Amino acid sequence: MHELTQLIKKDMVPALGVTEPGAIAFSVAKARSYTKGELVHVNVAMNSGMYKNAFTCGIPNSNEVGNVFAAALGYVAGDAEKGLESLADVKPEDNDTAQKLIDEGKVTVELSGITSRIFIEATVETTEDKAVVTIRDSHTNITKVVVNGETLVETEAEHAEDTTEADAAAEVHSVHGYTLEQIVDYVNTVPLEEIEFVKDAYKVNLELFEEGLNNPRTTFARQLLAMNGGEVISKDEKLTGSLLCNAAIEARVIGLDKPAMSITGSGAHGIIATMPLYGVYKINGLSEEMLCRATMLSYLVCTYIKEYSGRLSAFCGCAIAAGSGMACGVVYMKGGGVKEMEYTLNNMASSITGMICDGGNQGCTMKGVAACDAAFKSVEFAMAGVHIDNVHGINGATPEDTMRNMGLIASPGMVGTEKTIVEIFEDKLK
Repeated sequence: MHELTQLIKKDMVPALGVTEPGAIAFSVAKARSYTKGELVHVNVAMNSGMYKNAFTCGIPNSNEVGNVFAAALGYVAGDAEKGLESLADVKPEDNDTAQKLIDEGKVTVELSGITSRIFIEATVETTEDKAVVTIRDSHTNITKVVVNGETLVETEAEHAEDTTEADAAAEVHSVHGYTLEQIVDYVNTVPLEEIEFVKDAYKVNLELFEEGLNNPRTTFARQLLAMNGGEVISKDEKLTGSLLCNAAIEARVIGLDKPAMSITGSGAHGIIATMPLYGVYKINGLSEEMLCRATMLSYLVCTYIKEYSGRLSAFCGCAIAAGSGMACGVVYMKGGGVKEMEYTLNNMASSITGMICDGGNQGCTMKGVAACDAAFKSVEFAMAGVHIDNVHGINGATPEDTMRNMGLIASPGMVGTEKTIVEIFEDKLK
């Protein structure tokens, strides 16, 4: 199996609700699993990206939002064996119990620092035990477990805790060993049976889309349907793509009970990287093989940008990284080559780069709408040979440079922005 296939296959994971509340609940549920006795206190420390993304985010099987409630539900009803779907079995009465724990002051969260590096430290203290579970770098990557002062698990990643952002950026991710041309060559030549697993993303994301379209709690979904002439698949690629994409995103961020297929640790990234491609595939009667190959390209371009920006940062990787990947996938489906993809990346880099991430919330739907608009317009211009020249702005001499520059805008470029966003959030709590 090709290295790039392995990369995406490992990274493509179902996530119920926005990934950050799921990760918080998972960490608490895992810590709870090492304890007995009555609860004394739960505390979750987390990095700014985690704190921000979960701040007002919808939670599966609940009408509540936010990181404190996710932590409480993780203790009450989380199933650590289910990873990012740890809240799949929450019942109505569990919400009442979680709220009671919060009202009693037994569940707290805290900001550990301003950084794009994922960090969660869940501490569960009971009348009999104390367990601390640490997660770093990806949402379910447990690096340390300490129970009653005894270290049960400690990985090498735990010892890298003092790594600076600059050091992290200097590390070469495997995808960065490829040029865009080499990625496209891989997409063209990889055996179809090796990448057919990406069909699972459409099965999962389409079920989430249907939930978003039919659930009475959504609002944008029905308006997007109306804007598409009341049809799920119309003749308009942009309107169809935006409907498919953003009804699913809305369903996810308000906490409806269907998972998204995540990429680079994010369900919204996975939705934007795939769903508009499905619209182009259906409208134009393309083959499933074309859809699979375009999806791999979309995922890989998304990953290329995202691994420079950091998994959680102050810019909207959903729109910028996944949107750019999706746009390159659309170019591929329209018969464009590396040159048209380079033009598309330049157009994307020169337009929506810098869009902030102010957490996983209903606003993600509007960001998804903007991403779809920018992507389809960027492709339309690029296919006609119209593009922003390399000399301008953050565009690089090569498409690889452009993707790198897009990522660097987020980290280290927007660390100050991240701090300001979190300060605004904390002011809202006062």
